[in-house]
Amino acid sequence: MAIISTADEIFDSDVYIDLRPALGVNLHLKCEGFNFAGSVKLRAAVSMVSAGIHQGLIGRHSTLVESSSGNLGVALSVVAAANSLRFVCVTDPKCNPTALKLMRALGSEVVVVDEPDGSGNYLAARKARVHELCASDSTYVWLNQYENPANWLAHYENTAPLIAKQFPGLDVLFVGAGTGGTLSGCVRYFRENHPDVRVVAIDSVGSVNFGMAAGSRHIPGLGASEPMPLITPDLVTDIVRVREADTVRMCRSLAARGFLLGGSTGTVVSGAGEWLRQNDPGRTLTAVAISADLGERYIDTVYDDTWTAEHYGDAAWESGNSHG
Repeated sequence: MAIISTADEIFDSDVYIDLRPALGVNLHLKCEGFNFAGSVKLRAAVSMVSAGIHQGLIGRHSTLVESSSGNLGVALSVVAAANSLRFVCVTDPKCNPTALKLMRALGSEVVVVDEPDGSGNYLAARKARVHELCASDSTYVWLNQYENPANWLAHYENTAPLIAKQFPGLDVLFVGAGTGGTLSGCVRYFRENHPDVRVVAIDSVGSVNFGMAAGSRHIPGLGASEPMPLITPDLVTDIVRVREADTVRMCRSLAARGFLLGGSTGTVVSGAGEWLRQNDPGRTLTAVAISADLGERYIDTVYDDTWTAEHYGDAAWESGNSHG
């Protein structure tokens, strides 16, 4: 039994979905969406705010500010509310409408950057707005998830050890690549403590995280429009890139079995399944993938027929992942 007194107290749900019946490969999915923020980002949010308080960067009159496509913004809203702090999230039109409403419901201020920068990059435009806010008020504190070591330490100290404990014979871990916090923390932990475990990064086609060309992306959570400082490509065993159409297809396939999961989970599961079919035909490997969130926030996008048809047409029903 877990008893908490504040909404930001992390407890591990210890829920894994056995995907062997659904995919025909040996894969267990660690579900990180069972907390008050609804995603794995609560770990990073708690870690970064705690580190800022400990270092004296955050005081009771501080206003936290961060750039986020959705989940981290919700997580920081939970942490800010639990600590009686103000929080301003700078996001863009690709943020899920539900995430926007959740942040506001939790008492946060949301600033939506409507115009990308000259290269069409919303991330750069969001960061520019964060800098403007911090320059205008000395009480604003930018947590900077993109470079903050407390981001990856949350997963080095918690997420990865919990997986290692539950799966002592783990062979392969699949982790989505967004800002790189979860990926970097897990890679570092297993490199230092269980070097035989292979960590495979799953990224979206159109992301530049691993040196590929930028392309159009519509589903927040994974991928990046500029290189993420926390990601060290040579530390991962392999890279699988997944088309967003395949993300949609996998999300809907899992939903048909009652598992309503988030967009990034569809990407990770699609990529992991493809990797295992190619590299473990005998189904002898023990593999785990990390699911960042549940699917309610994607009802108006990934699970909406009109939205899906507008962005992907018939491509959502054809497969096509690629290895890096």
